[in-house]
Amino acid sequence: MIQLFFIFFLLSMADQDLGVILRKAKMYQEYMQMVPIPARKASVIPCNSWIGLAASIKGLYGQPLHYLTNLSIKKWDSLRIGASDEDVPLDILIDPAKAEAGIWLIEEMHRKTTSPYFIARLWHADPMYHANIDEIFPDLNDPSK
Repeated sequence: MIQLFFIFFLLSMADQDLGVILRKAKMYQEYMQMVPIPARKASVIPCNSWIGLAASIKGLYGQPLHYLTNLSIKKWDSLRIGASDEDVPLDILIDPAKAEAGIWLIEEMHRKTTSPYFIARLWHADPMYHANIDEIFPDLNDPSK
């Protein structure tokens, strides 16, 4: 039931009215708080970039990442542009287990502490905000996800 509701929520995101966006942000944050952080960690995930690592995490765990985590990950990759090690794979620069743990730490913070009012302000300023919301719907009854 929650999954169908969330799909409807994603499909109806075109309205830019602040009140509507605030309601959607509240629903989104409540949903993300219900999605548990995985207790088990998979094997080491090789990655070339933060975005690549995030994509692997999403596929491996069947978990969405929070809107703010997705924005952070994109920013982290953009920070490497022009650096002397820009072309060096991320898993050479940072231990893959630490990189994954860092993403989950940031994810937990975003899921548990973000104000829906803050999300609504960001969404109101960005008509394409839905592009940073993952369309992954884990089975909330499965504790392994």
